[in-house]
Amino acid sequence: MHPRTPRRHILFRALVLALAATVFPAMTCGTGPPGNAEPARPSLRGLWRSSGYGTVVSVSGRHLRTYETTRVSCLPGGLEAEQSGSSRAGGAVDYTPAAKADAGPITLTPYTDDDSAVIRLRFADNAGFRTLHRVHELPERCAQRASADPRSVFDTFWQTYAENYPSFTAKGIDWAAVRDHYRPTVTADTTNAELFGVLKDMIEPLHDAHTAVVAGADQHFTGHQPDTKVPTPDTVTRIEKATTASVGTPQQRWGRGAIGYADLPNRLGYLRIIRFSGFTENGDYARDQAALDKALDAVFTEARTRGPRALRALVIDLRFNGGGSDSLGLRVASRLTAHPYTAYTKQARDNTEGAQSFTSPQPIRVSPQPGGPVYTGPLAVLTGRLTVSAGETFTQALMDRAPAPVRIGENTQGALSDTMDRVLPNGWSFTLPNERYLAPDGADFEGTGIAPTVRVPVFTDADFAAGRDSALARARELLD
Repeated sequence: MHPRTPRRHILFRALVLALAATVFPAMTCGTGPPGNAEPARPSLRGLWRSSGYGTVVSVSGRHLRTYETTRVSCLPGGLEAEQSGSSRAGGAVDYTPAAKADAGPITLTPYTDDDSAVIRLRFADNAGFRTLHRVHELPERCAQRASADPRSVFDTFWQTYAENYPSFTAKGIDWAAVRDHYRPTVTADTTNAELFGVLKDMIEPLHDAHTAVVAGADQHFTGHQPDTKVPTPDTVTRIEKATTASVGTPQQRWGRGAIGYADLPNRLGYLRIIRFSGFTENGDYARDQAALDKALDAVFTEARTRGPRALRALVIDLRFNGGGSDSLGLRVASRLTAHPYTAYTKQARDNTEGAQSFTSPQPIRVSPQPGGPVYTGPLAVLTGRLTVSAGETFTQALMDRAPAPVRIGENTQGALSDTMDRVLPNGWSFTLPNERYLAPDGADFEGTGIAPTVRVPVFTDADFAAGRDSALARARELLD
């Protein structure tokens, strides 16, 4: 299990000196010419600070780059991109990431809000957008070379969590007390091994699968719930063997084995998805999307969705789903409804003014697949602690579907947020979540996970030994 990077940005390990603060040309934000002409849109060129996410985006010519900022640090970010093509309707411009060109385009769309210049930034493989406001210079610290002193590394790490982590209160963690305890133990002479141990000890009590620190190939830590057994290759083999035996009939496979489907007796369908990424060899998002659509077209046919031979019920197995792209999960949800509805509301931690708050809520919608057959009958969704990240947001996206699915198994992992992937002044990298995904009724599943409606043990040693699959057997019993 590892933290997802839904935007698939790879952090640059080598630090480069930040650009000096530069004042860019002022934007145009007048009311435009008289009559029915569209108002002038602000120029994309210049510097833009995000609401939440601790990021400054620089657009110069056809080039885009980011800076990772806190009140004590400014480091070159892991994203650089080049403009691809000309501006589209509404002034939207696409950029292709330089380090991860297969991640899909990043789109900047300018508009004005209360006479202020604003940009919406969208990642193709992510749900929702980020709002950026114009600033006229980089923070002063961006022009200074970052110190690799262990104390500077500690301060950047602690401050990034202090400004962005959304769940300290819910988890009963006093982050200021964590600093007071560990900061005196870090000196200029602290070794790399000692410093790694300190950073690991700071975040381990969060029990969060989207927290991680990486100090090289041999030193890395990723959090998880205390009751989660991190799968080994042997565990994966046992899961695959047990699931295959329980299904009892060969599955059609797509997406490099990540998507499987089988027709079971009594017009029951079984759809298994083990991740929402990597459906193609190089992980190209556009190709992943096409591969997923091909699989969904093969599963949700006219015969299975309409008429006398249509599916009576469908089981979706997410018990071993490590996450990936929320957008791909929403594409699956679009095949399971005839009516649009809200999947969840997304917010980012926004601590720019010093008090804990969140950005304005963004409703994320599920819309029916246009023009194609959709399945609208009964659903059972199988979940467990190895249902992580995009596997969880997909589970959440089905909760307000009509009819609502029955959820069978155990709580999901409780790591729904996208990840912030950051660098430290000494070249290490680390990860944290900074968002919350709220259900339409306001429920927040970060930390706790999404509970089943029917609780059944998942992938236990007893089940493995007995050659049974209790959760799938229970689903078949309820749906038959």
